[in-house]
Parts: sequence; structure tokens; C-alpha cells
Amino acid sequence: HRQRVGLSYSSTPYGSPPILPSPSIHPPLHPTSPTPQEITLTEGSRVFETWKNPPPPVFMQYFFFNVTNPDEFLVGAKPIVSQVGPYTYREYRPKENVTFVDNGTRVSAYQPKTFVFLPERSVGDPDYDMITTINIPAVVSNRVFRSSMVSIWMNSLHVGMLMTRSVNELLWGFKDPLLSRIHPMNPEIDEYFGLMYKKNGSNDGEFVYHTGEEDFMNYGRVATFRGESELSLWTSEQSNMINGTDGSAFHPLLSKTERLYIFSPDLCRSIFMEFEKDVKVKGLPAYRFTPPRDVLASKEENPANEGFCVSPKECLGTGLLKVSVCRKGAPVVMSFPHFYLGDEKYSNTIEGLDPVREHHQTYLDLNPTTGVPIRASKRAQINILINRISGFPKTKFLNETIFPVMFINETVVIDDVSAAKLHKLLLTVMLVSNSPLVLVGLGAILLPVFIGLIVCEYKQKV
Repeated sequence: HRQRVGLSYSSTPYGSPPILPSPSIHPPLHPTSPTPQEITLTEGSRVFETWKNPPPPVFMQYFFFNVTNPDEFLVGAKPIVSQVGPYTYREYRPKENVTFVDNGTRVSAYQPKTFVFLPERSVGDPDYDMITTINIPAVVSNRVFRSSMVSIWMNSLHVGMLMTRSVNELLWGFKDPLLSRIHPMNPEIDEYFGLMYKKNGSNDGEFVYHTGEEDFMNYGRVATFRGESELSLWTSEQSNMINGTDGSAFHPLLSKTERLYIFSPDLCRSIFMEFEKDVKVKGLPAYRFTPPRDVLASKEENPANEGFCVSPKECLGTGLLKVSVCRKGAPVVMSFPHFYLGDEKYSNTIEGLDPVREHHQTYLDLNPTTGVPIRASKRAQINILINRISGFPKTKFLNETIFPVMFINETVVIDDVSAAKLHKLLLTVMLVSNSPLVLVGLGAILLPVFIGLIVCEYKQKV
């Protein structure tokens, strides 16, 4: 299954928006002593070519939640799910149409995404492995048409609130009978549905980045997205701010006390990460930064998050973010996998979920001297908000539930060649920065030797 498909979350109402932008690792600088001013996104700089096309492989894994008690669930029982996956793809994401603007202090680029299926890293065949999950087209259709009308169509088409489809169909699209019935009346509604439908070679839109030439602390920071310096989706000025980088580049000389801001078009917002611990990757020192609970905390826990409430009645609890404002009104809710860092009530509502930090945490391991990401794992879950709908008998036994559909694990680790270069670079930096101490140390060793030689020569003469 060498299926070459593309992915761009922000333009689809059903897309699977990850919590963080895709991890990307740049090989380190040439092994001579760098200065912050040399780490800029400019032609001929040490980082520019690898920023445009990072060589380390990025892998995208998809895990699905298969409903194992569909009949019981539809009459009010607690849903039971089993995790099925991974289905793994190699991801390609070079930057294109790279253009310098504002006298070279900023650079614009697009980043199309394509994927190739890797059977040797997957649990099965996506053409034949079947998943039973929430009928997302049916849920969304109730947001567009009257529930009574949708109910009549579903009965005539023998369509229920659950659907069973292959992994490939769920990811890359299939012709849905209910959407086909709606399409003639509303041509804007596509007949096909897929979590990643129509995303081959697509991109999120134009990014403009600061090159870092004016200030190395701005290296890679997003200046504008789709021509705008701020969003207009949320209900507060702070929530609409575009802060930080796109997650693929960070300034050098990192501090353990700073917050790293990242703008994610997939989430339609900026988030932040904080230092967690020191780690080593292939012998390289790194700071691990992770998104804390505050990022997706409820407005009661973190009042700054009130601006992310779609409306006062749609303020969800800790661990959730409703992204319907940038999904054409679809009731899509984002979280970490298995509702990690979320209120326990969400994972307790579904049998088969078990949030574990080791398997469900998102993190970035950054070399503090250069700011180079040397390992990263982006993990996020797409959920659908379901509840009873007046005039829709098929939902009369359903309780309001944040229902998990799928989660992703996108990973990258620095390759051996780049790791060796970074080792040499860090050694050079250490020697140069400590050269006065090295000279003093050598002097302390050589002075007694020199004195000893003089004494020996004097004794021989005597």
C-alpha cells in the first residue's frame, strides 16, 4: 500500500487537528563556533537549507478507537472501545515558494504535506481493517438541516449513529450516502467524507517568519499567517494572538525558565510549553519542553482560557478544546490521547481508555545551546461531541459524550549523521567559550613541569 496522500488539517471541517505543529528537526550547524547572529533564515546561512528541507524522517501514526459494544451503546450502555493501530506513514513536508520580504528581515513559505504508507511499521492492512465508530457525517448533518428531516433520510437509507468503515476510508475518504442525499440541496456539502479527505499535497496557507537577522531571539518566529498578524476567531485579544514559532525552529541559548510559544494553525491558536527535565538523545544534552495542564485547562483553573470558549454555554472542562470555530461548525473537540491531562470524568465515561504520560504526552527535546530540536513527539486526539437531539429518535438513549475517534503520534529523532555533527559543534563551542579556563589549566600543569626541568638542568651543571 504505497499510497501517497496529503494532509492539511485546517481547511476541513472533519480534519484531525494536532495539538502541536509537526515536529521537524534541522541538522546542526557546521562544526565551527557559531554566533547567534549566524543562526538566521538567510541565503547562505548555516541553517537555511536544512530549514527548507529537513532530512531526518518524520513518521505519522494513526490509532483508532473501535466500538466493541455497538448495540448496547445505542440503547444507553457505557461505550466500550479498543485501540487499533498504529497505521504508520512516512511524512514529507518541504517548504516551498520561499521568498524574502521586508528587506530580508522576514521570509515567507508554504509547506505542503504528503505521506507514504509503511506496512512494515503498521499493525495491519488499512484497506481491510474495519473500524466501528461514531457516524460523523450524521452528527454534522444535524447541524446543517432540521433533525426531523435528517432522521427521515437516515431511516430510508438504513443509516445509524454508528458506522463501520475501513481505515483507508476513514482517513482518505468514501462516498457517504447521507451526504449524497444532502448534496443536491446544498452543493457546499461534499458527498465524500474522510478525516484526511482531499489533502494530497495541500498546505495550511502562507507563513511569514522572522529571519532572526535583526534579533536572534526572533529566529523562526511567526510574523503573519495567511496575511494576518492575529486571529479573529476567539473572544479575547489574548486568545487571538499569534505567538512563537511554528514548532520547527527555536532560538539558540535556551533557558529552563522560559516559556516556548508555538502557533498551531491546526488548533487555530497559540500554545506554550515549559521545561520539564534534562534528557539525553544519542549522547546529546537536551531540555525537554512539554505543554502543561494549564494549556487546555478550564476557565475555572486558568481564567486566561475563557477566551477559547466558543460561547458561555460551550465552555468545556480541563483537557479539551472545541475547535468548531475553524471547522465550519462541526462539533470537533481536541484533546491529548486518552484524555491525558484532562478531567477524569472524560476518560471514565468511555471504557477502554487509560491515559499514561509515557504513551500520550507531547514533548520537544531541544539542545539548549543551538535551539535545535533533536527529538519530538506530537500526540493528539480528535473527538466528536454527541448528545440527544430533539426530534431525532435515534439519539434518545445517548448521553452527552466527548467521543474519541482517533489519535495521532507524530515523531522524529535526529539522524546519526546530524547527531555526530552536533557533537562536534558542541565540543567546539565548549572549547572556545572556555578557552581562558583551558589556558589557565594548561598553565597550572606546565608551570611545575617547566620548573622541574630547570631544577634538573641546574643539578646536572653542579
